Amino acid sequence: MPLLFSYGTLQREDVQRATFGRRLEGWRDELPRHVPSSVEIDDRQVAARIGMTHHANVTFNGDEGSHVPGMVFEVTDAELAGADAYEAAASYRRRVVTLASGRQAWVYVHAG
Repeated sequence: MPLLFSYGTLQREDVQRATFGRRLEGWRDELPRHVPSSVEIDDRQVAARIGMTHHANVTFNGDEGSHVPGMVFEVTDAELAGADAYEAAASYRRRVVTLASGRQAWVYVHAG
């Protein structure tokens, strides 16, 4: 099964149920050589609906001392496709990364 690393909303149970149809079980890990960042939400209606002005994001900086904490989840290929649709709405794209544990996982980062 594919692994999915989440540092943002995919860790929330309500988002998991809406996106995957179930609550995901996972474990903690970190994304090395990245720092937390954010992306402004351009659509005011979306911002008002979710009560946030920015989406979480991560930025690669190459620094060995930098890391972003998050959760790793095992998902099916079909669930990963559902996550693609959820993340694409905010211009996020999936890419493969190596986590601090040495595992490879998918992560979503802003395409802009």
